[in-house]
Amino acid sequence: MVEWTDFERATIADIFSKMQYEVVGPAALARCLIVYPWTQRYFGNFGNLYNAAAISGNPMVAKHGTTILHGLDRAVKNMDNIKATYAELSVLHSEKLHVDPDNFKLLSDCLTIVVAAQLGKEFSGEVQAAFQKFLAVVVSALGRQYH
Repeated sequence: MVEWTDFERATIADIFSKMQYEVVGPAALARCLIVYPWTQRYFGNFGNLYNAAAISGNPMVAKHGTTILHGLDRAVKNMDNIKATYAELSVLHSEKLHVDPDNFKLLSDCLTIVVAAQLGKEFSGEVQAAFQKFLAVVVSALGRQYH
């Protein structure tokens, strides 16, 4: 089980309370698909992903990016049991979708960049450390089925 400090809990809650899901989610997923083009293979039914402009303007990318952030809400609300919270999603992504678990880390890195840009000076080293710890726990939980 992960130990969370009061600062980490408050920081994660604060970040998510300020986050514009319909902006941050699509931006993070689009960034991931652009920077790591091999991740596009899981989104073949999303239509035109031929270049950065097409990816950034793709409504299915935007919708899924927003869905991902709403999925992270579950972890925010269940910080003491993130593994169990994502058990079903881990099975889905490993057994049905066959997603490479390294892609969760790539997406979390892209999300960190987008959040940092949104928060600006508020995204101090301590805030980043708390946010990245949170995302690392989520990534671990999503990859659990692969072990």
